[in-house]
Amino acid sequence: MAISVSSGRGAMQLCLVVVVAVLAAVDAKQLLVQRQKAASKALVNDKPVVGILSQELSYLMTQNYGDQGYDSYIAASYVKFVEGAGARVVPIWINQPPEYYEEMMSYVNGILFPGGATWFNQSNGYADAGRHIYDHAIRLNDNGDYFPLWGTCLGFELLTYLAANGAEHRAHCSSSSQALPLNFKNDFRDSRLFGKAPKEVIDILSREPVTANFHQFCVTEANLTAYGLDDTWRVMSVDRDWNGMEFISTIEHKTYPFYGIQFHPEKNIYEWISNKNISHTANAVQAAQYFADFFIGETRRSDHQFRDEAQIDQHVIYNYQPVFTGLKRSSFEQCYMFGGKRCDGSNCTSVIDLSIDGEEEEEEEGVGGGSSAAGIPLASTTCMLTIVSLHLLLHILPRLSA
Repeated sequence: MAISVSSGRGAMQLCLVVVVAVLAAVDAKQLLVQRQKAASKALVNDKPVVGILSQELSYLMTQNYGDQGYDSYIAASYVKFVEGAGARVVPIWINQPPEYYEEMMSYVNGILFPGGATWFNQSNGYADAGRHIYDHAIRLNDNGDYFPLWGTCLGFELLTYLAANGAEHRAHCSSSSQALPLNFKNDFRDSRLFGKAPKEVIDILSREPVTANFHQFCVTEANLTAYGLDDTWRVMSVDRDWNGMEFISTIEHKTYPFYGIQFHPEKNIYEWISNKNISHTANAVQAAQYFADFFIGETRRSDHQFRDEAQIDQHVIYNYQPVFTGLKRSSFEQCYMFGGKRCDGSNCTSVIDLSIDGEEEEEEEGVGGGSSAAGIPLASTTCMLTIVSLHLLLHILPRLSA
């Protein structure tokens, strides 16, 4: 069919068609994200499952347990911290390919980065795993899929380290075995973490030395600004170490459900190593429990789930027995110890089945491959625009030129 329009007019009309189609795609994508966000706010998941990232053995643990084949661990107090607020725990292994973390994140409802003693520059370890998790969590949330992250102590530092694109932004400080109240910022009630906190909990945190601090690195407000993180992260409270150095004690991302605390609420409830200046008063336990309840409350807004109970049974922490590490001078009473590689390259079948009923998983939209600004695969967008343009050229433009 001949199209009786000038080449200039035809080009302009074709351009208009493409623009309209692109805008329609963008509007549709934005509407989808808005609906997903609205759905996540209304969602209440009564069976949340939380992933806790494992980490390399510390120097002392390597001395005590390295000859037994262990290469990573999770302190049991973090498991109890999550379980005590009403969620189940799945360990997340270090030293795995990106697709392992993406697959696990499609099943769990949030991930906790625990405290500990490891370096961020160790290849294929805690920080590298954190990078995969952090980046994918951003992709999920950008697509309207609510997915919270929580960082305690080293995990808090890891969140800001990843946000700073791997730049070492921490300052040396001295806050070991230090019990402190929180010095809240004037606008701390504007935060999600403390916006609905009971007045009694805020009074305890602000007036009593109940937060347990064990860290030799600190994140300061000056460093946060120097690395351009103050625009995206909100500081809710600060404290001072033994030498009077001020550091950030609570923080949250302004857009994503990512939260970091420099202290250890799990120690108030579950760690009993003597001479560590950990408060176990009723008020300290009440305040500590608030943080667990808040985080698990956030995970209840995620609708991720395992295929069935049989699958989750393969991955829950119940498959492992904690070791009484407190007997060997560890700062943790108990730890879950893990050994051996569980993935061979990208083949993670020994950890998690990457297929469903023998069929390959479909790639999640906006995650893999090239994508347009609207989050739609580039090839699909090009194909769609071509079809729409041809349809309009063949059926509409001839009428306009008649």
